[in-house]
Amino acid sequence: MFKKSIILFSIMLPILLSLNSTLLTAVAQESQRQMIISIEPDLKDWKIKGPKFMSKWEVGIAAMDANNPKKLKAQATDNMPGELINKSKGSLDIYTRKTFGDCIIEMEVMVAEKSNSGIYLMGRYEVQVKDSFGKSWLLGPGDMGGIVGTSKPIKNAAKKAGQWQKIKIEFNAPRLKNGKRQAPAEFVKVTLNDTVVQEHVKMENGPTSGALKVVEVLKGPLMLQGGLGAVAYRNIRVTPNVTQ
Repeated sequence: MFKKSIILFSIMLPILLSLNSTLLTAVAQESQRQMIISIEPDLKDWKIKGPKFMSKWEVGIAAMDANNPKKLKAQATDNMPGELINKSKGSLDIYTRKTFGDCIIEMEVMVAEKSNSGIYLMGRYEVQVKDSFGKSWLLGPGDMGGIVGTSKPIKNAAKKAGQWQKIKIEFNAPRLKNGKRQAPAEFVKVTLNDTVVQEHVKMENGPTSGALKVVEVLKGPLMLQGGLGAVAYRNIRVTPNVTQ
């Protein structure tokens, strides 16, 4: 019996080592593909949807405004990585100069009380960002983690306003041929604060409301909504799918 175990182990060990090596290689390759979206004071890697003078986006360290919980403050960075902050409602949307198709997007977001924002994949398909903390019934597509106009979150995983929340979005761009759609864009999975809130949501009706443009394309920018409330974003990372 002991000899059989030794023989089996000697057979399985190379297989296990090979699988481990393959897994480590895949993780390393994904890490190399990952892009960190720069948040610099001059916002050189971003564009504004509309006249720049109407934008309220700035770079700093976000905190709740003690005098008004519906607003955020932008404190000095003191050599810390900058955070993208919209201190109150009435600003404009902001989007990346870089464009993406199939990708995984990860970031952290802070919303003020009663605030509303959104993360637009390709500038067209919105994942809702909203102060939905404590809402236990009648969840809809307009709540935190919802796909606007399309799919409500599976459960409410939202944290209290003023806390940083983690979002991970696994997304496939629409498939087009000669300008015609062959398959819709798809939110493969949306994870909010380590809880899956969306799975395999296909955007059959195309772009959601507030889209940068309604024409579907193979690649588009990451857009963040700024007009409906105070919000901050940080640690924005995009991993493109190289097989697209």
